Amino acid sequence: MFCRPAARLRQAASPLLKQNGLRTRSNQSRQPLKARPAQTPFWNSGKVLLFTAVTGTVAYYYGVNSSTSQIQMAGRKLLGPRYASKKEMEKAIDELRLTLGEDAISTDDEDLHRHGYSEWSSMNIDQLPVAVAYPKSTEEVAQIAKTCHRFKVPMIPYSGGSSLEANFAAPFGGISIDFTFMDKILAMHPDDMDVVVQPSVPWMSLNDQIKDSGLFFPVDPGPSARIGGMVGTSCSGTNAVRYGTMKDWVINLTVVLADGTIIKTRRRPRKSSAGYNLTGLFVGSEGTLGLVTEITLKLAVVPQETSVAVVTFPTIRDAAAAASKVLRAGIPIAAMEIMDDVQMMVVNKAGSTNRKWKEVPTMFFKFSGTKAGVQENIGLVKSIAKAHKSGDFEFARNAEEQKTLWSARKESLWSMMALRREGDEVWSTDVAVPISRLPDIIEISKKEMDDLGLFASILGHIGDGNFHESIMYNSKDPKERAAVEKCVHDMVDRALEMEGTCTGEHGIGLGKKGSLQKELGLDTINVMKSIKRSLDPYWLMNPGKIMDA
Repeated sequence: MFCRPAARLRQAASPLLKQNGLRTRSNQSRQPLKARPAQTPFWNSGKVLLFTAVTGTVAYYYGVNSSTSQIQMAGRKLLGPRYASKKEMEKAIDELRLTLGEDAISTDDEDLHRHGYSEWSSMNIDQLPVAVAYPKSTEEVAQIAKTCHRFKVPMIPYSGGSSLEANFAAPFGGISIDFTFMDKILAMHPDDMDVVVQPSVPWMSLNDQIKDSGLFFPVDPGPSARIGGMVGTSCSGTNAVRYGTMKDWVINLTVVLADGTIIKTRRRPRKSSAGYNLTGLFVGSEGTLGLVTEITLKLAVVPQETSVAVVTFPTIRDAAAAASKVLRAGIPIAAMEIMDDVQMMVVNKAGSTNRKWKEVPTMFFKFSGTKAGVQENIGLVKSIAKAHKSGDFEFARNAEEQKTLWSARKESLWSMMALRREGDEVWSTDVAVPISRLPDIIEISKKEMDDLGLFASILGHIGDGNFHESIMYNSKDPKERAAVEKCVHDMVDRALEMEGTCTGEHGIGLGKKGSLQKELGLDTINVMKSIKRSLDPYWLMNPGKIMDA
């Protein structure tokens, strides 16, 4: 019912006035005031001030929020997003089955567990998604988003499932959107050196399929990673020192927004200054801003010559210091990786590389380029390594041996996982620091891990200041878990003190939200939240990751 402003003001003020023993004019007409002696007037100065304060407060609220419903909405924003009830989620699932087909939506218990729990992750939660959707096209993803948006159902993108920071967990239930059937190379442009792929294409499979073109995609994280997840976390890999990280190789993206709108972030030229860098906005956003359904990637030329070498050092600090000097000398290394003595023992025990390694701090070098350039770079690196007490360089004699040598590094986490006993878990996380601080942080972190008395190792992409801790512990022992957690958090805080970052390539997920705020500050986080709200006002896209509503 329409109500004049003055009447609305009286109605809103009435409860506040009654709490303080005051009555509005309408109340006075129903309950006349009792006679009072003339010397004590009702409207003394204190009550006038109180009335002024109350009416001013109510008027302010009516000025900012023009209706009761808007005030209620503001309250909901302060309390956090409201998600679909169980009944509403069931309606959304029924509608999606009707639209996409029965087989496109799963509520099987094993399926839900696989999409809400990961043995790779440093943390897991009890909550699982209520359903898993299997779209086959961008249009089907848009249909899923429209339905979820209408019913207020959270949407969690799922690619390879190998993330380490609970990036695809479902803390608010919702629907996990699995891109398994979107695994095709859509277009290959060899003359332009780019390729268009769907999110579930594995990076190793991509390189295998395009190898005859003389081109390759150089970003190389864990062997099971897929392009969609690599975009989500802006991942890295062993080739980062030479080729950079994921953000450097994505030309454009097709993205489905929270309400089902389909956008393309830019066109196909490698160079463009047309508008905002929306491509960069979505790379590394962990699915919190939209669902990536197509990716255009730059490709690189396969080097003329590649050589792989392994060299040992007496201490982890000697190895890190040598790496820092190699970079400072400007030697164009293709890849430079480090593994400590424990990790080399893990690789030997797992037996995944078919050879026995010395169980001491070890560095892996990959050289690539022209034949003459490779030989020159090998000589320069050998000289620096010798100055830091290295052993002899061991070179692969052919492509097969190169693969065997390099597999020791690529199989490191898998090797550690293979050694778990029942009840064991592996906490694997990473940080990155300015290159000059790398020897310091690795030496201190290594000592703190050794002091735990647990099976713990250091390894990483030392060429770009990024390294990882992997610690095996008994998940059923709260004290052991607490000690490991403290060790990891101390490493992260130490990296931040050194002007580093809390994550070099794994992303924030659920586990590092507090560290992100330490790293960037509340004002920067609030800018991120503003972007999030503008694209996803109901906080439906992978909620709980990177930052909280």
